[in-house]
Amino acid sequence: MSTSIKCPNCQTEFEPTEAFRVEMEKELNSKVADWKREKEAEFRRKEAEIAASVKQQLSKELSYDYEVQMKALQQANLEKEEKLKEARLKELDFLKQQQALLAREQEIELEVQQKLLKERNQLSEVIRREEEERNKLKEQEYGLKLRELEKQLDDQKKLAEEMRRKAEQGSMQLQGEVQELALEELLRNTFPFDMVNEVGKGVRGADCILTIRNNFGQECGRIIFESKRTKDFSNDWVEKLKADMRSQGADVAVIVTQAMPKDMEMFGEKDGVWICSFSEVKALVCVLRDLIIRVYNASKSQENKGDKMTLLYNYLTSGEFSEQWKAIREGFMSMKLSIQRERDQMEKLWKAREKQLEKVLLNAAHIKGSIEGISGMDNVDLNLISDGDSYLLD
Repeated sequence: MSTSIKCPNCQTEFEPTEAFRVEMEKELNSKVADWKREKEAEFRRKEAEIAASVKQQLSKELSYDYEVQMKALQQANLEKEEKLKEARLKELDFLKQQQALLAREQEIELEVQQKLLKERNQLSEVIRREEEERNKLKEQEYGLKLRELEKQLDDQKKLAEEMRRKAEQGSMQLQGEVQELALEELLRNTFPFDMVNEVGKGVRGADCILTIRNNFGQECGRIIFESKRTKDFSNDWVEKLKADMRSQGADVAVIVTQAMPKDMEMFGEKDGVWICSFSEVKALVCVLRDLIIRVYNASKSQENKGDKMTLLYNYLTSGEFSEQWKAIREGFMSMKLSIQRERDQMEKLWKAREKQLEKVLLNAAHIKGSIEGISGMDNVDLNLISDGDSYLLD
């Protein structure tokens, strides 16, 4: 078997020898070692590349995880800050609401104190007015009583026998005469330019006549008066005074009485005659006098159209005049009832507050006694009012 080897370059064939084999083995071993070194270097290079790649990948993953965690932490911080901000806002709102409540409580307390002061002032004003009214009534009654005494004294000096007869008949006639004198004096003082004349003793029913004059001294009309001071009203007075009014030529008739008719609570017109109390006569005469002057002026400008006395009588007895005075009476009664209702309400309120004040003072006294018993002192000052304000409890 041929073992010759052909050179690929020169195409020369030769037989391999032992030396050649050894040389070839060395060369192959050298190439194998070089290849092995190259492969190892390549392996280390690739291993380094793989390690670098893995390290880079891990670095990227760690960096991503770090960014995710940082974002999560930042988000958590933002949420915490939002919650903290919201809590602070709620706390601020709560403080504002608390301050608003405190301010409202102060306003309510101030309003309550103002209302109490106002009601107290109103109550004081009502009490003052009532006291003035009572004093006025007392003064009127005192004036009448004083005139009674003066008349009694005068009659005792001049007519002792007449006084005994009047004493036997009772004091009703005397009281009537006193009111008659007071009525005449009132008319003279209130209307100094008019004439006040007594009706003759022979005329029953009428006491005096007021002759009305205008600013020019012209006689405009006459009002006849009858004064009564009895316990009961008699309807016969009306017809008697109407007869006296016609006989004396008066235009208007007025009965001044202490006892009003059962169907009348205050002044008014009844069957063509005006009826009032002594305290109402001044206001009533002022109105009647003004109406008589107006009618006189109207009739003066139309003298040829009718009798002025007839016109005056017709006007004063007409439905129009009656309705006007009814409206005045209704307004007066409405005001009187309103004042009475307000007075009742204030008295009720005052009674309730008086009970509350007594309760407060009683509890304060109990507390003072307990403190003195515990401390052994008897001079603990827990008074709610000073000595100067003690009149408030009277």
